[in-house]
Amino acid sequence: MSLLIKRPEKAILYKIPTILLVLFFLFFICQAYGQKNKLNYKAICFYYNWYGSVKVDGSPWHWEHPIMPQNDKDTTSGFYPGNGNIGANYYPQAGEYSSADFAVIEKHMQQIASAGIGVIAVTWLGQDDYTFKSVSLILDAANRYRIKVCFQIEPCVRTSAIATRNAVEFLLTQFGKHPAFFKNTQTNKPLFFVYDSYVISASDWYDVFGINGKNTIRNTAFDADMIGLWVTKDEQAFFLESGFDGFYTYFAASNFTYGSSPANWPQLKKWADENSKIFIPSVGPGYIDVRVRPWNARNTKSRENGAYFDRMFQAALDSKVNWIGITSFNEWHEGTQIEPAKPFMNGDFKYEDYQTQKTDFYLLKTKFWLGKFK
Repeated sequence: MSLLIKRPEKAILYKIPTILLVLFFLFFICQAYGQKNKLNYKAICFYYNWYGSVKVDGSPWHWEHPIMPQNDKDTTSGFYPGNGNIGANYYPQAGEYSSADFAVIEKHMQQIASAGIGVIAVTWLGQDDYTFKSVSLILDAANRYRIKVCFQIEPCVRTSAIATRNAVEFLLTQFGKHPAFFKNTQTNKPLFFVYDSYVISASDWYDVFGINGKNTIRNTAFDADMIGLWVTKDEQAFFLESGFDGFYTYFAASNFTYGSSPANWPQLKKWADENSKIFIPSVGPGYIDVRVRPWNARNTKSRENGAYFDRMFQAALDSKVNWIGITSFNEWHEGTQIEPAKPFMNGDFKYEDYQTQKTDFYLLKTKFWLGKFK
């Protein structure tokens, strides 16, 4: 694009790349959008950047998905190839998108901001994974909508306590100065979730998260609020001895674990306060994963046209928690997404949808509840 600026003595031609002008105007439009939608920075929504398309990524990552056996003796097999036949019980309104698609990310950030969510926890699969290329795009788009970004470190990266520390160091070195990188205003530290932290011993974690650990992050440039996963009833000793700064519950299936049971949240909140730990219970709109785990029907949780989501949010508020996790924006395999879904048929299979409600029903419901979460 060329701008012709006339001066008395001559006309000067200034050439400004079109893309820079688009980004310039987009930034101010998004900032205005973010100002209109008041964001809650104590609400953290889990965000999955692992979807791919043939056009953008060379493969329909995660839309194609194997059927997962329950154990080594389970002979269950099968594969969803994508292209209308995906490993999920719901079908996205946006279709089988790529998580590295600029337009998709922009739309997602707009939807997240419209729901009043201030922070997203992006799944971290490592710098060598295909998902890495989307991280900078997500940070840039999030910043345009005043959304902050933290990370959930997944098992393929969390192979050991040292490997987890290395991931924290890499993320902070690579992205820590980005304006969208989340910092807890109470501690002035970034925050990381560590999924299935219980599989590694407390003593190993203490080595990297304990104040006197040999390889500790404490009082270094990589110090952070490290949040582990609370699963069973008696996890107190683990979180006292490991050096974790707090814990979350993640699962959207109520009563799947002790931590994910709302009836236990008041006691967990009380213990967290008494021991100076951060407690982040996770609410979700429902749960269904029988397309990829056909043996797990017992943990299906009907959305009940929004009533299930209402009960989980109310339980979190009744527990007087300081943080709320939302599982999830787009974990389609487990049917916990608040991202818009649409009615869809593939052959004889009819995907579930949001019934008589509009496709943005769960975004609006999230906004309603976050308005009550002060």
